Amino acid sequence: MIFKQLELGPMANYVYLVAEPGTKECVVVDPAWDVPAILRAVEEGGWRLTRAIVTHYHPDHTNGLGALLQAKDVPVHVHKDDAHALKAFKENLKPAAGGEKLFLGKVEITLLHTPGHTKGSQCLLISDRLVSGDTLFVGNCGRVDLPDSDPEKMYQSLRRLSGLPGRTVLLPGHNYAEAPSALLESEKLDNPYLRACAEGPLEDFLALVGM
Repeated sequence: MIFKQLELGPMANYVYLVAEPGTKECVVVDPAWDVPAILRAVEEGGWRLTRAIVTHYHPDHTNGLGALLQAKDVPVHVHKDDAHALKAFKENLKPAAGGEKLFLGKVEITLLHTPGHTKGSQCLLISDRLVSGDTLFVGNCGRVDLPDSDPEKMYQSLRRLSGLPGRTVLLPGHNYAEAPSALLESEKLDNPYLRACAEGPLEDFLALVGM
């Protein structure tokens, strides 16, 4: 399994390419900002782009979908609660529910429904890596003061993620920290938002996010 992390756009977004060396199949996560750069990376890797996955519907994570689908007619997997915002791409949309599994060759991708930032936010668990979108950042978590956000659901989602093995590598949706990734075991110690959800009551988390 090959992971490629691309930082693209003015909001320091991370776009991910995940490839399976045997079949040369590749998936793109959150295609946005610079589709030519994404397609160049796919070509340079010698891979075949076979699907896209969206962690949530916000434009800074999806504004490249139109250009991507013009170049590559692939299915787009999004949680069913966020699919309404991407109805322009309905011919390609594959609305998913939490817990569904996708396969990239022999690589298993589990879609974890982690509402809070949006109703349909989802993380991708791929072996010992967690692609977390805007649910969990290195040292922080996603905003919960937006119209479609829910701080109580974010608390529940982060509490769930805190139960993953400590060796899990966190791969966030933005470059908001000194490091582009982190082990979950260190985040459980150093990330106050994740620690509050893992160890404390809802009220502690709400106080942290100013609710």
